[in-house]
Amino acid sequence: MSATSQRILVCNCEKTMRVDGKAIGHALGGAELPVHTHLCRSQIGTFEGAMEGDAPVVVACTQESPLFAEIAEEKGREVSAFVNIREMAGWTADKASIAPKMAALIGAASLPVAPARLRAIESDGLCLVTGRGQAALDAAALLNRTLSVTLLLTDAEDILLPEVLDFPVFRGRVVSATGTLGGFDIVVDDYAGMLPSSRGEPQFALPRNGAKSSCSVLFDMTGNAPLFARPTGRDGYFRADPADPAAVMRGVFDASGYEGEFEKPIYVSYDASICAHERSKKTGCTKCIDNCPPSAISPDGDNILIDTAICGGCGNCAAHCPTGAVSYDYPARAQSIERVQTLARTYLAAGGVAPVLMVHEREHGASLINAMARFGRGLPANVIPLEMHSTTALGHDLIVAALAAGFRSLVVLVDPRKSGELHALHEEIGLTEALLTGLGHAPDRVRIVAEPDPEIVEALLYDRQEAAEIARTAFAPVGGKREVARAGIAVAAAAGSGPGDDLIRLPASAPYGNILVDKERCTLCMACVSACPADALRDTPGKPELRFVEAACVQCGICAATCPETAITLDPRYNLAPTVMQPVTLNEDEPAECTCCGKPFAARGMLDRVRETLGGKHWMFQTEERVALLHMCESCRLEALAADGGDPFAIAQRPKVRTTDDYLEAGRRGLTVDDFLTTD
Repeated sequence: MSATSQRILVCNCEKTMRVDGKAIGHALGGAELPVHTHLCRSQIGTFEGAMEGDAPVVVACTQESPLFAEIAEEKGREVSAFVNIREMAGWTADKASIAPKMAALIGAASLPVAPARLRAIESDGLCLVTGRGQAALDAAALLNRTLSVTLLLTDAEDILLPEVLDFPVFRGRVVSATGTLGGFDIVVDDYAGMLPSSRGEPQFALPRNGAKSSCSVLFDMTGNAPLFARPTGRDGYFRADPADPAAVMRGVFDASGYEGEFEKPIYVSYDASICAHERSKKTGCTKCIDNCPPSAISPDGDNILIDTAICGGCGNCAAHCPTGAVSYDYPARAQSIERVQTLARTYLAAGGVAPVLMVHEREHGASLINAMARFGRGLPANVIPLEMHSTTALGHDLIVAALAAGFRSLVVLVDPRKSGELHALHEEIGLTEALLTGLGHAPDRVRIVAEPDPEIVEALLYDRQEAAEIARTAFAPVGGKREVARAGIAVAAAAGSGPGDDLIRLPASAPYGNILVDKERCTLCMACVSACPADALRDTPGKPELRFVEAACVQCGICAATCPETAITLDPRYNLAPTVMQPVTLNEDEPAECTCCGKPFAARGMLDRVRETLGGKHWMFQTEERVALLHMCESCRLEALAADGGDPFAIAQRPKVRTTDDYLEAGRRGLTVDDFLTTD
């Protein structure tokens, strides 16, 4: 959406920043933009006038967005987008032009965003508070004003019981917890109810272990290890340090409103048809399961099961999925890439130099940027921030697209509390670096910064040495993850100066590669073909031939796990040759013809292997006549068996029932019961 089709309102915030309305307007494809100095106060009439028209309105201010939104609502309108050009761009000590960056931020914010799917979650307000002493009792009393509270004390010392107790009190410790908002299930050991006759310290009944209960909200102020692997992403679970009264009060305030019906985004979608998790109980790819911090993904036969109620949207699964079966929808891949390309294109078209994309999350990144802008030097003029719900959703497809669009490098701001969730991100960065190295580009272009100190982050941004530009190409992000990634890699390859070899060696976890087949071991049984989830392995009808399409291979390893001869080895690499889309022959053999009818029915090598293994060694193939059956097709083999006096379709006779009379009669005749029953 250009400046000609919308109304863009910019303000220099009482002249505290440089705003070049002419440069910004031209960069967005329109005329010069008027620059206001007090849009939210003395010039509010300009905004009200903009709301009278029909054109979408973009306001380059976020601090006063509540005020603007209220006025727009009164007029029955909505602001199309709010964009922060002050902390993100204007408040900086960098003397370089900031107009290209402001234009880029406004242009990207103006893009339409498709909303994610939502799921409804109901909470009946049942809240379990667990903690020790008077602090837990006080927190429970506050929460009980809006929720239905049960208090579970781990330690009852220093408690002064009130005259009227509005909620039940128990003693015990939670040993396990599962579920999420509206449906927590807990197991409690040392569980005991408080005696109503308690006079001084609370007294409790006899304890027992393994007590089970459920609740909708769980408030943990025990000070112990969290009850969940990823406590910050578990809806309905609140954890506060009992030694920090402010933290306890924040937790009480946040938890107190969790009764009623809520809507939660469904962060990812899943396409089981291209999932490479498992085939016929042979496990292949487990990347999504291994890299899900809250354990919201579990095996489900050949596929996986994603619990959208537990999923917190970290995006590790989608970033690391080799096929794109798990895809991030908050926002979708195409929207994210379009936003990145818009940032780069607008910035460079406006005369910006050496852009750096800084990916950050709202809670952690925005606070760092705000601190740098207000108390430090602010962001450099060439560092363009991009807010994501989760930085760990960054995959090599988006990284390559950003570099192909013109960004020199990327900086990923990560919340230090999530430093244990970065395995998938490191793998994706390692894959990108291997690709860039093979294409002749400088590899060190993505840096993870897990630092809470804004001064340190600021110093890193200003002292960073930038690599050369790769390209300025915005390709259409059409297709699945692999198609989009290949499009970006193709742009980087065209601009590269690699060694001339079409093959780039990749890390073992890479989703691209070849497979190596040991022809001495392979019998062309084609078990790998039926197991391949990506249709990379194929057979040839009527001919013993194993073919392979490298572009389709995701290196899941199911073929190697399925092969009964252990003849397959994975070979991670990226092949730039155009023939990568065409099937190549990995192994072939002469067909073995039926000795009776002459019809080809098997691979000659496999048949020879079977004869060598079974002929004269297995009880069914002790004679030459029986061995000869191996060289016949299915129809001729049945005919030969029938002609030999055997009925290939005969069903085994049901064994005779042995009775007490049978045993007595057999004993009288001096026979065993088996001999007796087979005697006429």
